Amino acid sequence: MSGGKPRLALLPQRTLEAWHRFVASADAAILAPLLAEDIVFRSPIVLSPIPGRAATLLVLTTVVQIFENFRYYRTFVADTQNVALEFAADIGRWQLKGIDLVKFNELGEMSEFEIMIRPIKGLQALAEEIGNRIGPQLTQMKAAAGGAR
Repeated sequence: MSGGKPRLALLPQRTLEAWHRFVASADAAILAPLLAEDIVFRSPIVLSPIPGRAATLLVLTTVVQIFENFRYYRTFVADTQNVALEFAADIGRWQLKGIDLVKFNELGEMSEFEIMIRPIKGLQALAEEIGNRIGPQLTQMKAAAGGAR
């Protein structure tokens, strides 16, 4: 970079625009093509990464259904392939703040997606709701991918 603010490359920009459409609509058909087949999802709820498009699709489509009043309010571009998205949301009586760290591959697909959330009580409420909705299914998917620990 030559002195200016970093900018995402064109393909990641398009993916990010589509991501925002997914978040607004919760339409899994919008999300699926944005994710690399070998995406690695890192959740604040579990220690080991969750590998693969199918598991990531399951988690992200579930999370957008759980969160209430979800909104992004700041975007930080690290370089042409990496972005951080700061968000706020509610879950029950808890107000959450968080960051989505997204890395894009050369095709503009999301290749890594990591979520950080605070406060701990809000994260615990999210973990409980995720577990209730998709816990067993997610455990099976991780085991099938060799990621269960």
